[in-house]
Amino acid sequence: MRVHVVSDVHGNAEDLAKAGEGAEALICLGDLVLFLDYADHSRGIFPDLFGVENADRLVELRTARRFDEARDLGRRLWAELDVDRETAIEAAVRRQYAELFAAFPTPTYATYGNVDIPRLWPEYAGPGTTVLDGQRVELGGLTFGFVGGGLRTPMRTPYEISDEEYAAKVEALGDVDVLCSHIPPDVPELTYDTVARRFERGSRALLDAIRRTRPRYALFGHVHQPLARRMRIAATECVNVGHFASAGRPFALEW
Repeated sequence: MRVHVVSDVHGNAEDLAKAGEGAEALICLGDLVLFLDYADHSRGIFPDLFGVENADRLVELRTARRFDEARDLGRRLWAELDVDRETAIEAAVRRQYAELFAAFPTPTYATYGNVDIPRLWPEYAGPGTTVLDGQRVELGGLTFGFVGGGLRTPMRTPYEISDEEYAAKVEALGDVDVLCSHIPPDVPELTYDTVARRFERGSRALLDAIRRTRPRYALFGHVHQPLARRMRIAATECVNVGHFASAGRPFALEW
């Protein structure tokens, strides 16, 4: 059996529509929404609302880890725009979700990323898309477990949860053959982004589960330019499936 896996789609509907070609199923590990493209500051919800110059400034502040100043900039821009923030963002996300969910092939198995809005997914996921979070599914004789979302950070993205809530979802999976998550296990080589020059948050609960249950694979995304794209932890092959928004190519898993 052959399954294709993508993560960090960030608005790339064109390539997403082709991501399932040659595979019997597609797995998506989240981050469908494009709020701001750090490689091209003209793309995303933020520059659409506030312009490229302000997007340049926001990226500069966040990259320098000056998060309080970045939040101050955001508050000032929203006040000047005189539009309800939640309403404007949700309208933009809905437009992206309509296009992206329509691009999913059948069958697709998907979980949330940290920039996604889970409560909206039921409105857009068609009958060919199964959404899983803290749940399992069997594909070709292997058990796949899914854990969505991210852990809390100063970035305050839409779907960040506590370490305890995240660990409970990992625990609920039990033993699986393939552990699928948006964020990586908490290993420095897997969590460090070489371009952003910072550590992203990885999960200790995922790392503990890998060591305890020894799945064949642990698949994840979230870190766009990792120091290491894959490494072994005991018997488990840990793989960052890639930044789909820029690469446009899925990771292939065959057995």
